[in-house]
Amino acid sequence: MDVPRKRRQTGPYTLMRCPYCGNTQDRVVDSRESREGDVIRRRRECVACARRFTSYEKIERLPFQVVKRDERREPYARDKLMQGLMVACRKRPISAAQLEELADSIEMVMQESGEREISSLQLGFLVMERLRALDPVAYVRFASVYRRFEDVEAFVKELHQLK
Repeated sequence: MDVPRKRRQTGPYTLMRCPYCGNTQDRVVDSRESREGDVIRRRRECVACARRFTSYEKIERLPFQVVKRDERREPYARDKLMQGLMVACRKRPISAAQLEELADSIEMVMQESGEREISSLQLGFLVMERLRALDPVAYVRFASVYRRFEDVEAFVKELHQLK
């Protein structure tokens, strides 16, 4: 009779629990990496109830702090970045996948910098740089909020630079 191996719990980690019966013993049926290689998808089968479920493993990255214009620090939030991108790209021919790729590329630059803090000015510049290449209208929308244009002249000047 084949008896499943008992997993040891080491350090602060918890065991994988079956979402159906709560059992901590399962076997991996299939493992696949994402295209980018940053996530591993595992199909698991519970030893007790024989139901299958999926788990995802992702490298935990150290959290970033965004340094605001008034020197306050707050945790970087991807959902805030995505919300700003969606507002700028509303009613534009830009897919959600393109916005996700844009956010991924910004986060990649942040990761590669080795710094744990980024100023909101740098972050805004990274966004504008990518939006300018993706869609000029979305770029102008984002820039008008980000750069806080005080008058029409500054806005028109930015439009002329876009050409």
